Amino acid sequence: MTHQENFIKSALFEFHRYKTLGDNTFAQLNDKELLWQYTETDHSISQIVKHISGNMLSRWTNFLTEDGEKPWRDRDTEFEHPFTSKTKMITAWEKGWHCLYEALATVNATNFDTSIKIRNEQHTLTEAINRQLAHYANHVGQIILLGKMIKGSQWVSLSVPKGESQVFTTKK
Repeated sequence: MTHQENFIKSALFEFHRYKTLGDNTFAQLNDKELLWQYTETDHSISQIVKHISGNMLSRWTNFLTEDGEKPWRDRDTEFEHPFTSKTKMITAWEKGWHCLYEALATVNATNFDTSIKIRNEQHTLTEAINRQLAHYANHVGQIILLGKMIKGSQWVSLSVPKGESQVFTTKK
């Protein structure tokens, strides 16, 4: 396996990990909970998902040939008028991830050195992918924290539960 193939495989693994964390958070919440805001000026999970999906569609559509900030994207409105149902939110979430996975499936040895533009700033392919991976990880972390705040003691841990590290390590 080449260095480039290994990088793409590793990036895809991490993207899938963060998508799964989001999916497992959504599974614990209902429509009303997805709209919950800590304060009036904070974002709900639904608003964050609207932003992530908008970002994904913009960044990954024709990402090897066009700037990642598309003229049709209106980032500011991603934080307004959240999805009002879990079904609509998950549909947008899945559409964004599908766009990302389809785009990364086109990367190969012949185009790995393509210069990627995001907001008219040049990136190597590795830099562009790492930028997006960090961005999505940040927002998925927010989604998880909001989910934990909403569910309180009913939250089902998505990682090693508190106080169970030794048991987890022993099982490994």
